[in-house]
Amino acid sequence: ALEPLGVGLAIGVAWALTGYLSHPNFYCSYVECCPSAGERLNATVLKAQLNTKLFGQHLAKDVVLKAVMGFSNNPSPKKPLTLSLHGWAGTGKNFLSQILAEHVHPAGLRSKFVHLFLATLHFPHHDQLKLYKEQLQNWIRGNVSACPQSIFIFDEMDKMHPGLIDAIKPFLDYYEQVDGVSYRHAIFIFLSNAGGELINKAAFDFWTSGKSREEIQLKDLEPALSVGVFNNKNSGLWHSSLIDRNLIDYFVPFLPLEYKHVKMCIRAEMIARGHAVDENVVQAVADEMTFFPKEQKIYSDKGCKTVQAKLDIHEDI
Repeated sequence: ALEPLGVGLAIGVAWALTGYLSHPNFYCSYVECCPSAGERLNATVLKAQLNTKLFGQHLAKDVVLKAVMGFSNNPSPKKPLTLSLHGWAGTGKNFLSQILAEHVHPAGLRSKFVHLFLATLHFPHHDQLKLYKEQLQNWIRGNVSACPQSIFIFDEMDKMHPGLIDAIKPFLDYYEQVDGVSYRHAIFIFLSNAGGELINKAAFDFWTSGKSREEIQLKDLEPALSVGVFNNKNSGLWHSSLIDRNLIDYFVPFLPLEYKHVKMCIRAEMIARGHAVDENVVQAVADEMTFFPKEQKIYSDKGCKTVQAKLDIHEDI
């Protein structure tokens, strides 16, 4: 027969072990967990990441940092945070959304709580618009039910079928719950090239008037940008109820990148690959990029998008 003391000790050890293994900190170190409602983002770390990895976008960094931290620190937001990022390819829209995703969910785009939609991949056929709307609503509803802090990123918005994105309007509105689910702690991010020409023109106007690009403020661009996107049939937000009902919190402009910013991208890529920065290579890669306008050649027409491919060639050499 077992001694009472031995039985008691065994039971105590079993309870302690079970409690340890089931503790959230232990469990979540091996299995990804949804952040708790009271968990706050680290503003210092996020700001440092944006400063060291995103170049030439003082406006986007400032707006997004303030918007995200204000949202994170609000225990009871009235609606989800909704950002619409605009600008030409290679200016950093995808990069910023990835950085933001990683600060909410450390696994970033690999997280089961971060959802990336590509218009040309996930919604290719116009004649299936009704089906896409139903699928999109069901996907968002199911994932926010599993994790209120879910992030949804819609890339290629300028290739999105008009009217499709309006399917998510109920989730972005000022409702406490929709069918028993609260969406108020989720984040929705739209990425689009639409409005890029308007942004580029504003940046060039500042340049021709002798003003620094750092003097450009959100109020100089956001009103015209929201109207331009609303009236642009190729924006994905053409006559959208999301704009009409003021459900997009910020239209964030990404400025065209100058020669010096391209060189910053090249240096950062070399460091990311574990190489010492070779200024001769930096110069060679930057000189292969093309710039506009034709006469002044101020801005990179592809931003930093082709830096990796061009650097591959020089590193091989």
